[in-house]
Amino acid sequence: MTKKILISLMLLFSITFSGFACDICGCGVGSYYLGILPEFNKRFIGLRYQHKSLQTHLGPLGQRTPITADETYQSAELWGGWNIGSRFRILAFVPYNFNKRESQTGNGTKNGLGDIALMGYYKLLDHSGTLGERLLVQSVWIGGGIKVPTGKYEPSERLAIQESPNNFQLGTASTDFTLNAAYDIRYNDLGLNTNVNYKINTENKYNYRYGNKLTANMLAYYKFRLANVVTVAPNAGILYETADKDVENNKYNVAVSGGYSLSAVMGVEVAMKGLSFGANYQNVRSQDLAEGRAKAGNRVMVHMSLPF
Repeated sequence: MTKKILISLMLLFSITFSGFACDICGCGVGSYYLGILPEFNKRFIGLRYQHKSLQTHLGPLGQRTPITADETYQSAELWGGWNIGSRFRILAFVPYNFNKRESQTGNGTKNGLGDIALMGYYKLLDHSGTLGERLLVQSVWIGGGIKVPTGKYEPSERLAIQESPNNFQLGTASTDFTLNAAYDIRYNDLGLNTNVNYKINTENKYNYRYGNKLTANMLAYYKFRLANVVTVAPNAGILYETADKDVENNKYNVAVSGGYSLSAVMGVEVAMKGLSFGANYQNVRSQDLAEGRAKAGNRVMVHMSLPF
């Protein structure tokens, strides 16, 4: 059992720290940040709200210019999960996006359905025992998924603004795939949760392919149980995203794309019978996006879910 645990951990962290990629950290065309999932035995359905901001058209040294744009990306997302037996889990995400751009050269908005995603997981490891007199629980989930092009993509956006990331879209117009892994270890009420998502993008019919995307987060948490009715779990950790360049016509790298960001995350999860909710704040501590021509702001996510 110990050997199996070590092999699983090595697999998970080799995925996490290899060289991967993303589309400007999830603004505009989707993000796969999961964090700590709500507790549920069979199924859950809920809503998530995310707020992100991005500055584009920055100068060569990252300074504001007369054509700098302030972009805001909000999404209201219907999400749900379904456990099939004790080993299989399916997650689904249906986002509705609200994009806004403000600049001296003009303002714009785009509202509408985003790209729907479906992920499947298999529980590779499920171990519980004791360490001293305390309970020690570990689990490893691995899986894959698909994202379908249900969100509107406007090729004119890319053609009109060559020196800005092609991010002000509701969808990517491409069918994309994900590889997923999750590891959770809990020593009594103190735990550590890690999620890794690697998104493999394909070229859309407009000969544009977004760079593949890695999202990886690690959160430490502690569960406080109140009167055996409510569980409150404050958590804190890091979120890392990294990106390769987008590609046009299957050979030309897009200069204003790619990069990385590292954020500190702080949040809380609350679970009670019949209802779970939570929130987190993501503070960007380090970044280099689109060769310094874009800058991501801090982010907020809130969610609620109903197990059934």
